[in-house]
Amino acid sequence: MWIPTEHEKYGVVLASFRGTIQHGLPLEIGDTVQILEKCEGWYRGFILKNPNVKGIFPSSYIHLKNAHVKNKGQFETVIPDEDSVITEMTSTLRDWGAMWKQLYVKNEGDLFHRLWHVMNEILDLRRQVLVGHLTHDRLRDVKQHITARLDWGNEQLGLDLVPRREFSMVDPDEISVTELYRLVSVHTVLPCSQIKIPSRVQMRKGKETSTPASTHHLFVHVKSLMSANLGEELEVFFHIYDGRENRPLSERFFVRLNKSGLPKSPEKTERQCTLFVDLGSSDLRKDVYIVVHIIRIGRILLTMGAGEKKNQCNVQYRRPFGCAVVSIADLLTADSKDDHLLKVYTCNTESEWSQIHENIIKKANSRYNLSGSNTGLAVALQLLHGDIDQLRREYMVLFTRGVSITRKLGFSDVIMPGVMRNDLYITLEKGEFEKGGKSVARNVEITVYVLDIDGQILKGHVTAGSGEPSVDEYHSLVLYHNNSPRWGDQIKLPIPVDMFRGSHVRFEFRHCSTKDKGEKKLFGYSFVPLMQEDGRTLPDGTHELIIHKCEENTSLADCSRYLKQPFSKPNLPSNNQTLKGTKESFWITSFLCSTKLTQNGDMLDLLKWRAHPERINDSLSKLKEIDGSEIVKFLQDTLDTLFGILDESSQRYGLKVFDSLVHIINLLQDSKFQHFKPVMDTYIESHFAGALSYRDLIKVLKWYVDRIVDAEHQDHIQQVLKASEYIFKYIIQSRRLFSLATGGQNEEEFRVCIHELFMSIRFFLSQENKGTTPAVFLRTFPAIYGELLKIFTVREVAGFVRETLGSLPTTVHPDCPLEAVKLQCIAKTVESQLYINPDSRCILLPVVLRVLQAHMQEQRDLVMCAQILSSMLSLIKKEENGTAELVVSEEVELIVESLLGVLLRTILEISNRPQPAGTSMRLQFQDGEFVACLLALLRQMSDKHYQKLLQAFSSKDDLRDFLLHIFTVFRILIRPEMFPKDWTVMRLVTNNVIITTVLYLSDALRKNFLNDKFDYKVWDSYFYLSVIFINQPCLQLESFSPSKRKKILEKYGDMRVMMGCEIFSMWQNLGEHKLNFIPAMIGPFLEVTLVPQPDLRNVMIPIFHDMMDWEQRRSGNFKQVEAKLIDKLDSLMSEGKGDETYRELFNSIIPLFGPYPSLLKKIERETWRESGISLIATVTRLMERLLDYRWARAHVHKILPETHLNKEEMYIRYIHKLYDLHLKAQNYTEASYTLLLYDELLEWSDRPLREFLNYPMQSEWQRKEYLHLTIIQNFDRGKCWENGIILCRELADQYESYYDYRNLSKMRMMEASLYDKIMDQQRLEPEFFRVGFYGKKFPFFLRNKEFVCRGHDYERLEAFQQRMLNEFPHAIAMQHVNQPDQTIYQADAQYLQIYAVTPIPDSQDVLQRDGVPDNIKSFYKFNHIWRFRYDRPFHKGTKDKENEFKSLWVERTTLTLIQSLPGISRWFEVEKRELVEVSPLENAIEVIENKNLQLRTLISQCQSRQMQNINPLTMCLNGVIDAAVNGGLARYQEAFFVKDYIMNHPEDGEKIGRLRELMFEQAHILEYGLAVHEKFVPQDMRPLHKKLVDQFHLMKSSLGIQVGIDFKESFLKCCTCVTQ
Repeated sequence: MWIPTEHEKYGVVLASFRGTIQHGLPLEIGDTVQILEKCEGWYRGFILKNPNVKGIFPSSYIHLKNAHVKNKGQFETVIPDEDSVITEMTSTLRDWGAMWKQLYVKNEGDLFHRLWHVMNEILDLRRQVLVGHLTHDRLRDVKQHITARLDWGNEQLGLDLVPRREFSMVDPDEISVTELYRLVSVHTVLPCSQIKIPSRVQMRKGKETSTPASTHHLFVHVKSLMSANLGEELEVFFHIYDGRENRPLSERFFVRLNKSGLPKSPEKTERQCTLFVDLGSSDLRKDVYIVVHIIRIGRILLTMGAGEKKNQCNVQYRRPFGCAVVSIADLLTADSKDDHLLKVYTCNTESEWSQIHENIIKKANSRYNLSGSNTGLAVALQLLHGDIDQLRREYMVLFTRGVSITRKLGFSDVIMPGVMRNDLYITLEKGEFEKGGKSVARNVEITVYVLDIDGQILKGHVTAGSGEPSVDEYHSLVLYHNNSPRWGDQIKLPIPVDMFRGSHVRFEFRHCSTKDKGEKKLFGYSFVPLMQEDGRTLPDGTHELIIHKCEENTSLADCSRYLKQPFSKPNLPSNNQTLKGTKESFWITSFLCSTKLTQNGDMLDLLKWRAHPERINDSLSKLKEIDGSEIVKFLQDTLDTLFGILDESSQRYGLKVFDSLVHIINLLQDSKFQHFKPVMDTYIESHFAGALSYRDLIKVLKWYVDRIVDAEHQDHIQQVLKASEYIFKYIIQSRRLFSLATGGQNEEEFRVCIHELFMSIRFFLSQENKGTTPAVFLRTFPAIYGELLKIFTVREVAGFVRETLGSLPTTVHPDCPLEAVKLQCIAKTVESQLYINPDSRCILLPVVLRVLQAHMQEQRDLVMCAQILSSMLSLIKKEENGTAELVVSEEVELIVESLLGVLLRTILEISNRPQPAGTSMRLQFQDGEFVACLLALLRQMSDKHYQKLLQAFSSKDDLRDFLLHIFTVFRILIRPEMFPKDWTVMRLVTNNVIITTVLYLSDALRKNFLNDKFDYKVWDSYFYLSVIFINQPCLQLESFSPSKRKKILEKYGDMRVMMGCEIFSMWQNLGEHKLNFIPAMIGPFLEVTLVPQPDLRNVMIPIFHDMMDWEQRRSGNFKQVEAKLIDKLDSLMSEGKGDETYRELFNSIIPLFGPYPSLLKKIERETWRESGISLIATVTRLMERLLDYRWARAHVHKILPETHLNKEEMYIRYIHKLYDLHLKAQNYTEASYTLLLYDELLEWSDRPLREFLNYPMQSEWQRKEYLHLTIIQNFDRGKCWENGIILCRELADQYESYYDYRNLSKMRMMEASLYDKIMDQQRLEPEFFRVGFYGKKFPFFLRNKEFVCRGHDYERLEAFQQRMLNEFPHAIAMQHVNQPDQTIYQADAQYLQIYAVTPIPDSQDVLQRDGVPDNIKSFYKFNHIWRFRYDRPFHKGTKDKENEFKSLWVERTTLTLIQSLPGISRWFEVEKRELVEVSPLENAIEVIENKNLQLRTLISQCQSRQMQNINPLTMCLNGVIDAAVNGGLARYQEAFFVKDYIMNHPEDGEKIGRLRELMFEQAHILEYGLAVHEKFVPQDMRPLHKKLVDQFHLMKSSLGIQVGIDFKESFLKCCTCVTQ
């Protein structure tokens, strides 16, 4: 017994099942099934992709999956209990599978392979999700990748867009229409086609690639240095250099290379790879470069003199090697990590080493040279975009393997809180040294140390560059014999903050001799302290340091001795002339990048205000002059300072502290420091302790607000208002701290202060002409709501907001900038937490609606209005379940009352604007949000809302205008261009809302606009809307896949049927007013009836009966109905609508759905049934012809007789359609015959004709003349000159009758030229083919019918047969010519039977007349042919093997056509078929007669010299004589001249005599032909001629023919006739 399943609802097929048992359902592996019932190891259900076919299958073949059931019962839907992304992925891949195969069939190879790749990627990602081992973040990334690929595939295949939220499909019923619109808009703004498939990198990036990054990073990977003269280790330094400002932008990246030019530590990738981080967009310019300096480690001189080799030094020195430069702009076009080979240059003069990169950039060629033609530095360079965390996710391998980070000099464009840096950069610029008693200049090397307060060297605090670990000391490079060296070496000193005080840097100078054995001789030192006594660090900039003499290292052991000496020349006391007079100096440039130390004295003064209270006023004043980066570094300390001063001296410094606080708050508005806002927020929440500060802050803020009205300069006040968000944060937090400390004391006082403050604000806002100050406040006002809610109730805050916004002047000029800001304030208010709360929303809604209404009425700021309204309606949807139904209902009622009318007008206004060429209407709808808002609002409206809305109209005219407006808007929303093609979800929601609204409004139509209050315009608008609603492409479910159709029907049902029923209901209510819509609505209703939906047609057809009935009552006939029906059918079929089902339904006698029988059945019961049935028959016949035309336009000629019966204009239109088709196919003869049909309708009269088709307004005579000339021209092109001559004569007669001799002369010349063409030009003889179309699969107009077709030029049977098989690819070619039996006629297939047929000319007199040239005869042989013949030889009785002619009969089939060929078509249907059998004797007579005629013709052509070549005559003579010798004529004698045959067939005596005469005649013709042949035969063919003569004599003797004088005379007479 079959039991409905409870839990076993959904499963996947594990193995294929053939379903060969009774009721079995065939299954394929991988199919998903829905299970309905079970019984002893069997399930009953259906495959989800084809739910209409149900059956049984074994339960063991199914793997069950968890699922839940929606809408339990007959129409239940099963939804798997799995991740929605997995469900979507599975169903999408199934849909793609079938389409993917079709791509291969259509030869779309590129998309085929890309889709295959993406499908494999999705399957791989699906496996990762199903395994369940992914982290939360990784799972999110994988889902993003999956949905990106699903969207890409759907877009490529033209499938629907899937709206998603958090990667999951959304149910349109579960979210607001405005939210739905935003979701689908995001997909359209960032189309999936931008995803580069199948790039793995792009797969990782997903959709993040679409947002332009403001932060960039340069990845550098050093591969090797290629050079011919290596042999020493190298140091390579990279940095980013600004060529415009001539300064480095980054610190250096340092790589050591071995003597082979390869990285010294290849196993440590961080020593050869780096990331230059935090480059701004402004750094990606042409004049920003990557500069590479290469230093060699070895001897001072690479080549030394002969005498110096013995004393060669083993000490290693850092010496210049080369430099390379590449512009960052060159990397912008490279998407991948490209390898670059950088050219290495050396400077001509070593003293210019520090400037070599500048010279290369400036292309000062005289100052540098290539270090060698083969020298180059191989590096990989790649620009990466996005923040560093994003890079860590996308390039995980890079960071896992190891990469060093090379920082920017200074802070990046955006300073992030929490960044800890304390880096001091020192650049060794230059030095000035004395010779020191030497004859040549020194080789100076600098050693750099960092020493702490105790004089100890800080270990590991000197860095030459990122990539290599820090060291204890740094050795500069050595410039050979240079007392004024310029190094340009940059080092970094990452010294901890707590060690800065007291630390100093010491520079030791040594002379490096090439002769000394390894010792570097100290001759001086310099030093610089890192922090001054007042706590300020070494200021940034260039410092000229004093070089102190020193020759012993021990002198430097006690640093306290030299630290007491001056270190910098500018700071020398005036009395120290000794050091001032020295020429030796050393220059360095320092730059501090620290988040903890400052070089600013004013900042230190402020932070140490307690130590110097007398400087407080001055320090507060100077705060505004301090650099913002210094302030944010010490943000918390600065704020503590300000509030500390406020607490202790509020009366004295209150105003200045407030101004300083405003300055800091506004500083954080700067894009560079905006990331420090969370730092201030954290400070307010966790560190702020000013419990008493709120009183002073309120007091000063109110003081400023009260001064606004009278103040002349508003700039400072505007700065205060701009900071009001954070001022309120401090006020509220201060009050909360006070309440906690005091148990809520002075609460009332605080509330009064806040109320007074808002009264001041409202007063200044209510004043007009205050410039931009109100706008400044309104921009920050919504940010205050959240703070106020921490102390006040929701309703209290809502009251503040309502009164504040309500105080704004309402009569502001529309162009005033305040209006736009006011709207922005409203927008922020609607999006705030305050508005989300239902309690406050009811207070704020009237204010919001009032502002919105004013803007929309004046068509201002529509984009913002749409966004606000969209947010409002989204909230109502969200709260529908949580909020009391009454509250929601009231809100909807308020919005409807305020905005519905103006919303309709706005949409109409926008849609009526002129649209730029090439843009869709959707683009004109301000992102379509108004439409979404309207739909959302209508969807929220209940019956109660509609009642109130309709009752609110004061007059019928207002209601009428509203209905016309809403119907017009609905028609706009239905337009195909309203939404993009793939927004099916949005279209279905739109249609659902429209039909629901129409159902509500139809009642208003019936109640208010019927009977004596009838209004045609409203009813017409209603019907017109209903018709175009039903005909929308997105509702034609028949064109969708089964799965898509099932989803739509489950969610919405068939909305076309719902609307059709509504049309019928409304039509029935019209009563006598129906006459107003006859015949106007016949066309639209007919269009609805042509929709292939049986239920809809059953509803609509009775309306036609009603129309006929009312028209009959009014006019006594229904000619108007008939004319309109035929007109509409014609136009609809031209558009490709309609099918045979409609025609069958139209005159079907089977009772249809509901109480209404078919139209024909209803008509048969009426008094006017005869005319009604006649109309049905006419329309049905026309439908048949139109459907034929729709199927194959080449057969449009079949429509012409039908249309001619009904309407001349339509008839002429189809004539021209057929004419155009013929011209396109170059069928010029058929085109002429077609146009002749129109020509024959016209008379040679002066009747004026209107402009029609391509004809101008002209007289009937002029149009007929034009047609004649066109037809003659086409007959000429089709070589049918004889027909053209007839028209020439007719036209000439007309010209002669009007004495138009000029045109008469032209016409006679044209006629003469046609005669010349007949005689001079050769015409091809066409072949004719009989085609039979058998089987039910052929269209109605071809089915089981036979036609004769005129072939194309040079087309033979095989080519024609192939052409037909190409046109009907599923047809089977029949290999015999016998008439098919009923099995073939009734077969569910297509059979083609094709064979050649022979034309039977009607004009036999011309063809048989002697002396008529063949050029003329050829026309009559193949034109005006009605009948065609086909002979099929067969044997009757016993076949005589010795002589088959005795039993050889011929079955002759004669086909008669409905029209002669050629005509208006290349083929016509066979009207009559005649079958006769020709006896062997009659056949023999015909064969010899035809051969004799052929011989005569050839002999005649040869004698008259018409034949240029004698070969045709030679071949014909050879064929006849050879056949006769080999038994041809002798066989006839044996068959028919024997006694037995003559006795058995006495009736054939006369025919036997005739055969004998023909045989003798042939012999005489042959003899004469040989005589002619001998006269003209060329010399090389003489042997053949002699052979023919010999064979002829043999033939005569075999036949017993003797040619005597009598025979010769009679023969000569015969031949004379031939030659005449």
